[in-house]
Amino acid sequence: TEIYTLSLHDALPIYVELKLSLSKAISERRHQLHLTQTQVASRIGSGQSRVAKMEKAEGSTSLDFLVRSMLALGATRKEVVKAMS
Repeated sequence: TEIYTLSLHDALPIYVELKLSLSKAISERRHQLHLTQTQVASRIGSGQSRVAKMEKAEGSTSLDFLVRSMLALGATRKEVVKAMS
């Protein structure tokens, strides 16, 4: 079996795409749940401005935080994986 490894340079576009996909999914989930950014912030233990940045996929938001935020909004592991694919 051949193992393929990505260089950091090659992996960057994939990483960015994952963040964009999760950011979009968080925004969509917030709207489906009829929540404000302030209400989401309360659920994830953060501020409204961080939620706004998260939904815009600003660079300072980690992939880990995006995943944890999806879970805090009630997403299942399957839904998180689907959002990232």
